[in-house]
Amino acid sequence: QVQLAESGGGSVQAGGSLRLSCLASGIIFRLNAMAWYRQAPGRQREFVARISSGGYTNYGDSVKGRFAISRDDAKNTVYLQMNSLKPEDTAVYYCNIPGGSFPWGQGTQVTVSS
Repeated sequence: QVQLAESGGGSVQAGGSLRLSCLASGIIFRLNAMAWYRQAPGRQREFVARISSGGYTNYGDSVKGRFAISRDDAKNTVYLQMNSLKPEDTAVYYCNIPGGSFPWGQGTQVTVSS
């Protein structure tokens, strides 16, 4: 079955950086677009970034210019490099395919303090 395992979260001060990873199993990873989402307390899950199977990327307006999504098909892993972090980036971060059709993983907590 499909499993998505996010890691790399943590607590950082504003302006800091983190790199998230998501290992996918149970899918033909190289054929799938992948995406990152996040959910802050009391808010709905929101789109962060997407990467196609061919490497094309697009981002949510709030993270453009600060975050970068990438993938390593040999490792079945998608990454999210987060720079210039802001307190409003605090959330649990999840990966999935665009649209979120696969079972959600446990997510990884990112906390940014001012």
